[in-house]
Amino acid sequence: MKYLLVILESEPDFTDRNDPEKSEAYWQTWIAYTQLVAKADPNFSGTVLQGPETGTFVSGTGVDKVVHDGPFAGTKEHLGGFYMFDVEDLDVALELAAACPATKEGRVEVRPVLPMNN
Repeated sequence: MKYLLVILESEPDFTDRNDPEKSEAYWQTWIAYTQLVAKADPNFSGTVLQGPETGTFVSGTGVDKVVHDGPFAGTKEHLGGFYMFDVEDLDVALELAAACPATKEGRVEVRPVLPMNN
């Protein structure tokens, strides 16, 4: 079954990404985690997102369209990226989620992917 793991990182984690003293350790934990996910599903996908200040929201359509550039309301956690993997069941997906580096200061959400019949 396919699952999406949504990574909600803390503000300090986003800061650590680019801190000269902390970035290497930060990225090494993510490399190790990605290798763990690859063992569970060699065909996984995922990516890292830029900081919340780079985001843009769009609401409405046509002449009612409104575009809002970031940064947005301060929250404890920000969308940092995601992994999508196909594993045996929810228990395996939850084990992978528990091993995610973001759980130290932030959270991860595990959600099953709805199968689409085309």
